[in-house]
Amino acid sequence: MFTAEHFLTVAISVGLCLGCAAAANAADLPGLGKPISEAELALWDISIGPDGKGLPPGSGTAAQGAAIYAQKCEACHGKDGHDGSNSVLINAPGKSGRTMALYVPNSTTIFDFVRRAMPWPQPKSLTNDEVYALTAYILAGNKIIGENDAMNAETLPKVQMPNRNAFVSRYPDKH
Repeated sequence: MFTAEHFLTVAISVGLCLGCAAAANAADLPGLGKPISEAELALWDISIGPDGKGLPPGSGTAAQGAAIYAQKCEACHGKDGHDGSNSVLINAPGKSGRTMALYVPNSTTIFDFVRRAMPWPQPKSLTNDEVYALTAYILAGNKIIGENDAMNAETLPKVQMPNRNAFVSRYPDKH
């Protein structure tokens, strides 16, 4: 029959064994990773806020974006932003599907995504000017901005997105 004293003795013994095992395992860790410097971390800290905070210098127009799109995006997203094997970026004439530009509440989201993830398979390889130009191309193609509007750190956050007021944010104080 177990008594409280026996139970306490067993619990302490188990605890000591687990502690010793954890210490032994810690000594056997593979030593992966290395400390990262502030400069190295800054290369990955590229988030863009809805208000444009974090947008880099640069500028681009839809016309400039069209040339970049044809070279770096058309193979996956199709001619003129539709009919490709990947996401439709611009609706085909007469169609009204939901594209990213017609869904997101902030134009800075498009810039942020293109800058981080495109083009596949070389993400983060576009210059700031190329990202602004591609963003302008996508926005102009969806009739959100004019064909001659230049996008930059000042103008991009001011773009009024079609779904801005219909989007429900988890973080309403961030808009």
